[in-house]
Amino acid sequence: MSSLKITEIFYSLQGESNTVGLPTVFVRLTGCPLRCVYCDTAYAFSGGERMSIDEVIDRVGQYRTKYITVTGGEPLAQSACLELMSRLADLGYQVSIETSGALDVSSIDDRIVKVMDLKTPSSGELHRNLFDNIEYLKANDQVKFVIGDDHDYQWSKAIIDQYGLDRRCELLFSPTMGQQDPKELAEKILNDNLPVRFQIQLHKLLWNDAQGR
Repeated sequence: MSSLKITEIFYSLQGESNTVGLPTVFVRLTGCPLRCVYCDTAYAFSGGERMSIDEVIDRVGQYRTKYITVTGGEPLAQSACLELMSRLADLGYQVSIETSGALDVSSIDDRIVKVMDLKTPSSGELHRNLFDNIEYLKANDQVKFVIGDDHDYQWSKAIIDQYGLDRRCELLFSPTMGQQDPKELAEKILNDNLPVRFQIQLHKLLWNDAQGR
């Protein structure tokens, strides 16, 4: 029976992406091969509880929402993540995955919305980006850029142009909390007329909390 190492399963408002504000169940998987300098979920790097996929589905079913986000850590670091997402989609849930973009996304079920974080220079993990993943993005997928400074901003603009990302999927620009001034980033986006969605992590504004509780 397939199983996963789970850090937590909780119910909250989606704090980012294009479903921001919607009641969502988050399934946070344990483990991540990256070490981004701004990471706010380092507690998910290790530990966790081994659960069967059936147990995860039962736990998710306790909440009355159709939105499920599989996150981490890096959820794709556990191969059974793919089966979990497909089974949730089979049950009629609208499932998204938050992934770093450093691991292969080609085997993800087409019904799953990919929210892929391309690592900007200030993350410290720029070299981990797997740009081949861009070929597997669909119109309802999203690419997120976490912007820490002007170098990140200029790099992100160049990547959007280089890969024609605005013609592939939705784009998200998010300021690094405590590092990039949100107003300054918003003004840059407006001045450059970028085809991106500006977002500030809602859960941090409401609860000052990475988990969105």
